Amino acid sequence: MRTISITLIMLALFSTNALAGEKKLTRQQAEQAKAQLVEQWKQDMRDQLRSDYRALVMHHDTISMPIWRYIYGNAPLGERSMFISMHGGGGSPHWLNDQQWDNQKHLYIPPEGLYVAPRAPWDEWNMWFKPGIDELFRNLIHAAVAFDGVNPNRIYLTGYSAGGDGTWRMAPRMADTWAAASMMAGHPGDVSLLNLRNLPFMIWVGELDSAYDRNKLDAQRGVELDELQRADPEGYIHETHVMKGMGHWMLRADTAAIAWMMKHTRNPYPQKIVWRQDNEVLVNDFYWLHISNLELGKGKTVVVNREGNNIFIERSDCRELTFLLCDEMMDLDRPISVYYQGRLLCKKRVRRTLEHLRQTLYSRGDPAYAFPASLTVEISDIHK
Repeated sequence: MRTISITLIMLALFSTNALAGEKKLTRQQAEQAKAQLVEQWKQDMRDQLRSDYRALVMHHDTISMPIWRYIYGNAPLGERSMFISMHGGGGSPHWLNDQQWDNQKHLYIPPEGLYVAPRAPWDEWNMWFKPGIDELFRNLIHAAVAFDGVNPNRIYLTGYSAGGDGTWRMAPRMADTWAAASMMAGHPGDVSLLNLRNLPFMIWVGELDSAYDRNKLDAQRGVELDELQRADPEGYIHETHVMKGMGHWMLRADTAAIAWMMKHTRNPYPQKIVWRQDNEVLVNDFYWLHISNLELGKGKTVVVNREGNNIFIERSDCRELTFLLCDEMMDLDRPISVYYQGRLLCKKRVRRTLEHLRQTLYSRGDPAYAFPASLTVEISDIHK
């Protein structure tokens, strides 16, 4: 993602003898800077993605993903919801996946929002969770926010059959992106559900949908979410619907998921985060956590929570963690204390800077994740 040059207005507002990007900002200055940066970022996204969005084909490297889009309702710009709805098919002939794509275009009709049915880039069983889908979805979301006034906190994910397979994988993998997700008639494979701690999730499957044991495995995953929620009552909001007497096609009973999902709005700064790194695609950021490339590893897990100006690390398979911070989370004018399994690791002040806002906005591509400050800690005795 290309960077931006700081506008003359921002230089005039923040420059002193120090470089504008390094100067410590007040909370009010940080809020003003963020608002201007977000507008510049949206313009940059319009410049970068205009051709793709007009042509209805998103690109990442050599991968292309056609899309069908339709806007329902009259939500104000900046408040519009968005639905990404993945079609079925999978390891089938190209024409059959095209047919399934056509079906998905009108399968769900929200009362309000931008409804996007993408066409999978591949005709393979794992077409909705191969590496590259993450970037295609992000580009699609960037364009929707920049052109169609989508609210980044009201983006929903769903899919049917092979698209349900994709929902099982992409909901946890990009859990910090979605406001809610609903899986329809898919196969969960070996996916971990830990990342769904802050993502409301629905399961829909026919009682008689026995191919690949979808009915049994989906029901088992519903029980797993029950157990996770019992152990952590404030997280793992979910519903499981095993539709009696129904097979792979649920006679549109699953359309009730649209209204359920729309009850939920993303909280980009949850009090508690449970993050297990994916087995296929590794990322450096999850909600307000960041790790370096050295810490990337399949299955590595971090559990943290915060209260006031205190951050508590319950578990970390990483030796170094960076906490991305904003004033919506805590008082950045006061010291922040970080504890690891009850032991104080550090207590220090942070500073808000223009450069940190810019860097996090452009690396994350999400206005909610433009953070003015951060704090990095090392856990020296990990695994001892």
